[in-house]
Amino acid sequence: MSIHKESKIYIAGHRGMVGSAIWNLLEQSGYANLLGKTSRELDLTDQQAVKQFITQERPEVVIDAAARVGGILANNQYPYAFLMDNLIIQHNLIDTAVKAGIENFVFLGSSCIYPKHAEQPLQEEALLTGPLEPTNQWYAIAKISGVKATEAVRQEYGYNYVSLMPTNLYGPRDNFDLETSHVLPALIRKFHEAAQNNHAPVQLWGSGKPQR
Repeated sequence: MSIHKESKIYIAGHRGMVGSAIWNLLEQSGYANLLGKTSRELDLTDQQAVKQFITQERPEVVIDAAARVGGILANNQYPYAFLMDNLIIQHNLIDTAVKAGIENFVFLGSSCIYPKHAEQPLQEEALLTGPLEPTNQWYAIAKISGVKATEAVRQEYGYNYVSLMPTNLYGPRDNFDLETSHVLPALIRKFHEAAQNNHAPVQLWGSGKPQR
């Protein structure tokens, strides 16, 4: 994939942790023609709104960093939302980009797409070879669909559609809520607050036996 400094690049989810990091990195690298819309400005679950936006703006590159995300508790509480919202968002973007003739697309997946008991370290070939982790399978299924959609576009159209699997992310603009965040930000907050409270006890979820 060749992206020129003057290329118009649309970053979906540019206000989130990953999207904002991508935006800052591209900006620092001299890419000045960056495009982003907040969820209030553009509802990515609205197919017609996405179609109108992409058709009018005609970006040369689309980077999909938009998703409904959360930790174990949130995934368990809202399985339908995690499945459907992510399916709708990513496929609105992918399908609209394909139909608009946009040849460059980056889809951000997740390491949870791989089977729960996949051999470590993970290999791409492990995809769809076994059952998923039950606590986040809804999110994983949506992301697998996105990975396969980009693969299908490459096969049928020959476009530069790729999937990247970021893992163990945390940083500025992350969600540090103890009930809805991922493991790392929740642990960071718990230990930080424990240190502020004279090293109060810290409650950790899980058995501590899983290997990464």
